Amino acid sequence: MTRLIVIGNGMAATRLIASLTARAPGRFAITVLGDEPEHAYNRIQLSPVLGGEKQAEQIRLQDDAWYESRGVTVRRGEKVLAVDVEKRLVRTAQTTLAWDELVFATGSTPVVPPIPGGDASHVFTFRRLTDIGAIQAIPGPAVVLGGGVLGVEAAAALASACDNVTLVHRGAWLMEQQLDQQAGVLLEEALAARGVRCALSSGIASIAAESVTLSDGKRIHATRVVLTTGVQPNISLAKASGVRCARGIVVNPQMQTSTANVSAIGECCEIDGQTFGLVAPCLAQADILAARLAGEAVASFAPTDSGMRLKATGIELFTAGRATAQPEDVVWSAWDPLTRHYRRLLIHRGALAGVLLMGDCRSAATFTDLLATAAPAHADWLFDRFTTQPQVAGQNAMTKPTLVVVGHGMVGHHFLEDCVSRNLHQQYQIVVFGEERYAAYDRVHLSEYFGGRSAASLSLVDGDFFADHGIELRLSQQIVALDRDARVVRTASGHETHWDKLVLATGSYPFVPPVPGNDLPGCFVYRTLDDLDAIAAHAAGSRRGVVIGGGLLGLEAANALKQLGLETHVVEFAPNLMAVQLDNDGAVMLRRKIEALGVSVHTSKATTEIAPADDGLVLRFADGEQLETDMVVFSAGIRPQDSLARSSGLAIGERGGICIDDRCQTSDPNVFAIGECALWAGKIFGLVAPGYQMARVAAAALAGEDKTFTGADMSTKLKLLGVDVASFGDAHGRTPGALSYQWTHGPQQIYKKMVVSHDGKTLLGGVLVGDASEYATLVQMMLNGITLPKEPEALILPASSGSAPKALGVAALPESAQICSCHNVSKGDICQAVSAGATDIGAVKQCTKAATGCGGCSALVKQVMECQLAEQGVEVKKDICEHFPYSRQEIYHLVRVNHIRTFDQLISRYGQGHGCEICKPLVGSVLASCWNEYLLKPSHLPLQDTNDRYFANIQKDGTYSIVPRMPAGEVTADGLIAIGQIAKRYNLYSKITGGQRIDLFGATLDQLPAIWQALVEAGFETGHAYGKSLRTVKSCVGSTWCRYGVQDSTSLAVRLEHRYKGLRAPHKIKMAVSGCTRECAEAQSKDVGVIATDKGWNLYLCGNGGMKPRHADLFASDLDDETLIRTVDRFLMFYIRTADRLQRTSTWMDNLEGGLDYLREVILNDSLGIAHELEQEMARVVETYQCEWQTTLNDPNRLALFRTAVNDTAAENNKRWQEICGIDDIPEQAGIGARLGRKPIALFRFGEFVYALDDREPGSSANVLSRGILGDASGEPVVISPLYKQRIRLRDGCQVDNGEPAVRAWPVKIEDGKVWVGNDALVLRAEAS
Repeated sequence: MTRLIVIGNGMAATRLIASLTARAPGRFAITVLGDEPEHAYNRIQLSPVLGGEKQAEQIRLQDDAWYESRGVTVRRGEKVLAVDVEKRLVRTAQTTLAWDELVFATGSTPVVPPIPGGDASHVFTFRRLTDIGAIQAIPGPAVVLGGGVLGVEAAAALASACDNVTLVHRGAWLMEQQLDQQAGVLLEEALAARGVRCALSSGIASIAAESVTLSDGKRIHATRVVLTTGVQPNISLAKASGVRCARGIVVNPQMQTSTANVSAIGECCEIDGQTFGLVAPCLAQADILAARLAGEAVASFAPTDSGMRLKATGIELFTAGRATAQPEDVVWSAWDPLTRHYRRLLIHRGALAGVLLMGDCRSAATFTDLLATAAPAHADWLFDRFTTQPQVAGQNAMTKPTLVVVGHGMVGHHFLEDCVSRNLHQQYQIVVFGEERYAAYDRVHLSEYFGGRSAASLSLVDGDFFADHGIELRLSQQIVALDRDARVVRTASGHETHWDKLVLATGSYPFVPPVPGNDLPGCFVYRTLDDLDAIAAHAAGSRRGVVIGGGLLGLEAANALKQLGLETHVVEFAPNLMAVQLDNDGAVMLRRKIEALGVSVHTSKATTEIAPADDGLVLRFADGEQLETDMVVFSAGIRPQDSLARSSGLAIGERGGICIDDRCQTSDPNVFAIGECALWAGKIFGLVAPGYQMARVAAAALAGEDKTFTGADMSTKLKLLGVDVASFGDAHGRTPGALSYQWTHGPQQIYKKMVVSHDGKTLLGGVLVGDASEYATLVQMMLNGITLPKEPEALILPASSGSAPKALGVAALPESAQICSCHNVSKGDICQAVSAGATDIGAVKQCTKAATGCGGCSALVKQVMECQLAEQGVEVKKDICEHFPYSRQEIYHLVRVNHIRTFDQLISRYGQGHGCEICKPLVGSVLASCWNEYLLKPSHLPLQDTNDRYFANIQKDGTYSIVPRMPAGEVTADGLIAIGQIAKRYNLYSKITGGQRIDLFGATLDQLPAIWQALVEAGFETGHAYGKSLRTVKSCVGSTWCRYGVQDSTSLAVRLEHRYKGLRAPHKIKMAVSGCTRECAEAQSKDVGVIATDKGWNLYLCGNGGMKPRHADLFASDLDDETLIRTVDRFLMFYIRTADRLQRTSTWMDNLEGGLDYLREVILNDSLGIAHELEQEMARVVETYQCEWQTTLNDPNRLALFRTAVNDTAAENNKRWQEICGIDDIPEQAGIGARLGRKPIALFRFGEFVYALDDREPGSSANVLSRGILGDASGEPVVISPLYKQRIRLRDGCQVDNGEPAVRAWPVKIEDGKVWVGNDALVLRAEAS
C-alpha cells in the first residue's frame, strides 16, 4: 500500500481521509500527525463551546472507530519538527516516519499584533480548543480585539457567561468586509442588547495585568484579553523543507506543490495568489486531492462562495458574495422596523452579486444557489418571492416549507416514496442529505455484491425519481450539526440548510469491539458498499479471513468472504451462533450445516488482541488459543447513529437511540426519527420492515393523518451461506407455561421447533433450520391468533402419503393479515388488486409491491392471489385464442412431442377454424423454435406477420427498414462503405441503433431483394431485427483495446451472436457483453448480460429496457466460456418452452413460482432432469441455421412475393371485369397486392375463395392491407391489418367489432384459373366466387 502522511489534523485533513478511503479503499496506509492533543473537531463551532452552549466532544468530527474502520493511524499531540523531501522522511519528537505521498494540511496561525503586554498569560488568541479552555478558566471582564467575524462571535459567546465584554475594532462599523454600514449598526445594537460594548475606530495601545489602554488613552478593566485580529497560512514547516511558498504554500489547481509527491490543502495553501479562510473551499480542495491520489479524472479547483452565517446565538446574520458596491452596481434593500429584519441585494448587470440577510436567514440556501447562476435578478426576491429561479419540477418550491431528511438509506428512501404517494412533495420542498456517495441501495442483499452484482442493480431509486418529484438529493454530504433553535442543519463543509420539519433517518453504525489492534491494516467493518470494496481489494491478496461476530450480520459477512474464495472462520463470543434468534438445538444444527460447507466456527471465544504477524494478523483469545489470518471483518452488531440528535439536545435512550413516540416524533415535535436510529418503547428495531412501518407513520403524521407505530414483528427468514434459517415469536420458549414440539432429521440436517401456549391452542413462536418451507404458514397463524389443530406437531412433521395437506389455507386469514412485512401489504390489499384485474403474480407485485422486498412472502402472495381468483369465480384460462384451448406452453409441448411440422396438422388435430393473428404467429414461432425450417415455405408463409413474411420491419408509411447483422457491433471499413453506397443508391435514411447496428429506412417492398442482394454480396446476412428472436449482442471493445478490460468481450459477443442468431422465442431477446465492471455495454439491462471478471464471466439474466426497465439478476459468477454457453443454452430453451406469448424474460421469471432461485435449481442444478435435453434442442437449432435472405434470393418463386402489385400493367378502366392474375399467383391463405386500373387493391386467397378489398390500411395512407394475416373470427373470414391489427371482414370490408365500413370490397370471379375483379363503376354489389 502507498504510505500517505498528512501533517495536520483539522477539517481539511479529515475530509481528505473520508474522500480518499471512499474512492480508494485499502490502497493507502494513512498516518495523520496533529500537534493538538484533541480529536479533529469542527473549528467553526468554537464560539458555541466558548459560550457554554456545546461541549468540546459535541463538535468532534469523528470518533476512533471511524478511523479504525478505514485503517487510519492518528498520532495526536505529536508536533512535526522537520520534513526531508529528498529522503521522504518526517521527523517528530517521538519518531521518524517514511512516506510515499505527503500532504501539508497545517492550516493557519493567528496574527498577533505587536502590543506592549501582548505576551502576558491572560492574553489569548481564539483559534484552538486549548484557547477556549484557557479563556474560560479566568473569570471577570473581557476585552476582544478585532471586530471581524471571529471577534464578533467570540464577544457574543463571552457575553453569554460574562456581563462585561468590550469589543474593540479599528473600523467605523463591525465586519466592514461583509456588511454595509446599516447592517454594521444593527449588529452593534444586537450585541449591545447582549451586554457587549463596542469601541469602534479604535485599537489597543497596551495591555496591563487587569486593564487595557485604548489608542485614545481610555483604560478599560479587563482580566482577560482575546485577540481576533486575523490569521495567516502556516507555512513554516513547508518553507523549511524547500517547498515553494509565497503567502501560502504554492499549489496548482490539483493541489500539487513544487515538489513531487507533496501536496497541500486548506488554509495553508495558495492558488493563483489567493489563500482561503472559509471552510467550504478547503473541503473542496480535499476532494480534488483525494480524486487525484485515487487515480481518478481530476477537476481543477475553482473557488465558490457558500456564504457566511454568524455563529452567535440569537443573532441571525448571513452574507455571501460581494459586500462593497462598484460603480456599475445597483443596490436593493429592505428594512422592517417592526421585525428589525434587514435585507440587501447587490445587483451587477442584472444578476445577483451579493446578498446580506439580517434577522431572517431562512432563504440563505436559496440565495446561495442564485448567486451561482446568471439568472436575471428580481426585486421581489427581497420578500422571498422566488417566482423564477430556482424552480423544482414546475412547482414554485421556494414558497413552500422545507422538509429536510438526514439519511438516504433503505428506510429514508421508503419515507420519500411514501411522501410522494401522499403528495407531500407538493406541500414541502424536500431536501435529502446522504452521507455515502451512493443513493439508497438494498442492504438486505448486500453480500450479493461479492457475487458480481453491481451497485447500480442494488439501487432502490427508480429512474428519475428525484427529478420527477422535485426532491433534492445531496450525496456525500455529512451533516455534522443540528441547530434546533435556528432550525438549520450544517454540513461538514459549513453549508447550512433551513428546515421547518426534520426527519432523522441516520440508521446505525457497526460496533467494533474495543480489542487492541482493531485498527490495524487488514481490519474492516461490514456495512456499506465502500466497506465491501475495501474488503474485496484486500481479499485479492489473501488466503484466510476471519469474521468476528456469529449473528445475522456475521454470517452474512462470512458468506461474503466465502464468495471471495477465502478460507473462512467465524469467531463468536457467545456459546451459539445467532444466539438472539435460535435456541440451543437450532444453533447446533446451523453450525453443523455451516461447517459442512467448509466454514470453521469458533464459539465461546473472547478475542483479547489482534496483533501483526509475519504475513498478516493473529487473533489471540482469552483461553490462550490463537488464530492466524490475512484479514479480519468485524460484524458484531450495530449501534444507533444518534450523535446528531444527542448533540442537539433531543431525548436519547439510556443505551442509545433517539426517543420517539407512537407518531415517530422526537422530544421536539418538529423532528421525527425513523429506522435503526429510533428508540420506541425502549426498543431498537434492526430489521427493514419495522423501519418501513416507521417511515409510513412519519409520512402520515406530516400529512395530518392519524396513524401510529405499535411495534413490529421481528420474525426473520433468510438464507445464510445457502442454509434456510427462520426464527419467529418466542423462539426460546420464555413464555410462562409454554410447551414446545421439536423434530430433527439428522441425515438431512433439518431442525424444527414450535412453541405453543400451555393449553396447546396458540402458537407462540418457533425455529426452523435447514428447511423453512412452513415459515409463512406458521407466522400467519401466530400473528393472527389462529387456533392450532388438534395435533399441532403435524405442522412441522413431514406429511405422510395420503394425509390431508398440513398448510394453513389462506382463506382462513383475516383481511388485515400482513402478508408482506417489507411493504406492509395485507391480504386485503392483494385481494383488492386481484379484483381490479391483477391476475398473475407479476401484476400483483407491480400493484402492491408485495414480494419485491426480501421475497420471502412470494409463495404466500401467490396463494392469496389464487384463492381470491377462485372466490371470484374466475377461471384463469391460458387459452391462446378461440382456435386453440391451450396455453403457449402446451402448444409447444404438443408440437415437440407429436413432431408436428405445420400449422394445418396442429389445428386439424388440436384446434378449430382457420386461425388468427394471435395463434398463427405463435405457432409459426414454436415451429421455428423446434424445427427451424425456412419461414417462407408454402405451409409456413401464411403464419408470418408482415415483418417475418418480408424479413424487414414495416414502418407507418408502408416502407421497410433493414438491419444487416453486425455481430457485437463489429464492421469492416469495406462493409461500412458498402452500406453507405447502398443507402445512397436507394435513397435510404441511415441511423445507428442502440444495439450497435445500422438501420436503413425507406425501402419499398419491391426494393428489398435488390438491396439484400447487394448486402449479401458485401458479406452481410440478415440481422433478424424483424423477428421475435435474438436481436443483437452488444459489446464494448474489451481487453483488446480498453485499458480497463479484463476479458475479450467482443470475441465472446461475436460467438454468442453467431450461436443464437435466428433463434425464435416468445419475445425478442437482447444480449450484451461487458469487458469489465464499468459496464459500457449495459449488460444488466438485457435478457442475457455477461460481465467480465478476472476469473471469468458473471452471467445476468432477465433484465430489459423499454417502458418498464428492469435490472437483470446475477445468476452465476466466474464462469468459463464453455460453462457460460452451456448455461445460456439451457436458459433460453427453458424460456422458449415455458413462457407465455409475448412474455419478456423478466416477466416470465417474476411469474415463476420460486423466481430466480427456482430458475437456478432448474438451469444450474438440473432439478427437473431436463438439462441435457435442453442442450440438445439448442444444438439442433444452431446446426440448422440459415440466413433467410440468402435462401430467398436463391428461390425465384419466393422472390415473386416481393412486389407491390401482381399485375404490372394497369387494366383498362372501361371494361366491366378486368383480369388481374392467375389464381396460383396468390399464395394460399395469404394476400398479394394488385391494381384495378390505377387503384391499389388487395387479393386474398382463403380456401376455395378469392376476395378483393382496397389495399389501404384503415386510418392510414399506406397500401399494405394485402400483407396482413388471414384467419377467421367465429367462422367469419377476416384479414388482420399489418400496421394496427384491425380485424376486417373479407366479404364486405367492414370491421368485425362494430360492422362499420373500413375499406371497399370488390366483386371477384375465377375463370380458367384466372382471377377477375369487377370495376366499381359497373358493379356496385360485392360478390365472391
